[in-house]
Amino acid sequence: MSATPTEQIQDSASEKSSEDVAEANAENSVSSNEAINEEALGIPEEVPTADDPSSRTKKIDFDGAGFTLDEFASLLSKYDYNFKPGDIVNGTVFALEAKGAMIDIGAKTAAFMPLQEVSINRVEGLSDVLQPSEIREFFIMSEENEDGQLSLSIRRIEYQRAWERVRQLQKEDATIYSEVFATNRGGALVRVEGLRGFIPGSHISTRKAKEELVADFLPLKFLEVDEERNRLVLSHRRALVERKMNRLEVGEVVIGAVRGIKPYGAFIDIGGVSGLLHISEISHEHIETPHSVLNVNDQMKVMIIDLDAERGRISLSTKALEPEPGDMLTDPQKVFDKAEEMAARYKQMLLEQAEEGEDTAVAQS
Repeated sequence: MSATPTEQIQDSASEKSSEDVAEANAENSVSSNEAINEEALGIPEEVPTADDPSSRTKKIDFDGAGFTLDEFASLLSKYDYNFKPGDIVNGTVFALEAKGAMIDIGAKTAAFMPLQEVSINRVEGLSDVLQPSEIREFFIMSEENEDGQLSLSIRRIEYQRAWERVRQLQKEDATIYSEVFATNRGGALVRVEGLRGFIPGSHISTRKAKEELVADFLPLKFLEVDEERNRLVLSHRRALVERKMNRLEVGEVVIGAVRGIKPYGAFIDIGGVSGLLHISEISHEHIETPHSVLNVNDQMKVMIIDLDAERGRISLSTKALEPEPGDMLTDPQKVFDKAEEMAARYKQMLLEQAEEGEDTAVAQS
């Protein structure tokens, strides 16, 4: 026989009462165990529980609790993030977008780095330089905009460090190698540490046409490093002269070809580098103009009388090779035939002068 609705309700109440008794016994058991554990751990009785039963019945005025938006903004303003233009800060990349990257530097708002500020070199996209979650240094370019956002740059950091590097290379008088990426009427353009450098046409020593130098790697020396004026000027000629100078010495006779004649002298090509045969060093006799003695493409012997590595200059002489004063005017072939003999005498004279100088210095001391 089926139970009446009233009996079903009574049975349900009886079952619920039994469940409540079981749950209460379980809670008492847990509480008893916790009491034992707390006693064993030495926890004092006066320590309040995390859930205070009295808080459930006590009326609380929630209307006066928490912060208003103005109060929250005021609180944030008390924290000095101390971010200002020119600072270098650490940041974490958290988003790469089409026009730039979002960077977390710990400011109130995520900072933004435009695509053109990602590198001193040309890049196809941000992913060529940055990866999400990457941590690196960034340069703060400007104050916060109206949205409280800062603008960042990596290019500025690379730019500063590139100038520091080239200044150090210039100080060391280092020879560098760089690829020509363009030419113009004035000379050739190269990149050094990411900076654009210029080689004046007068400092390019090659038989190639300037236009043919593109993609060639050239040895270079620094002529001018000026960050304030954004000028980086280099010399191919100086680098070649220095390399040649390492194999040359004062008093040595070399064979060269006349490449150019000026009122003050002639430029002689001696194995890929140019030396100056000044008009006063052509002969012991007075000469009105070098054109009266020399012609372009003339092959001749000359003697090295000075090597100026710092200025990249080689000074030459035929006067020191003349057996008799004026022979360069009357019999140049005689000068070339006896060049080595006259050079040996010249070296001996330099040696004797050096020894005399040492003796004089010793006597004076």
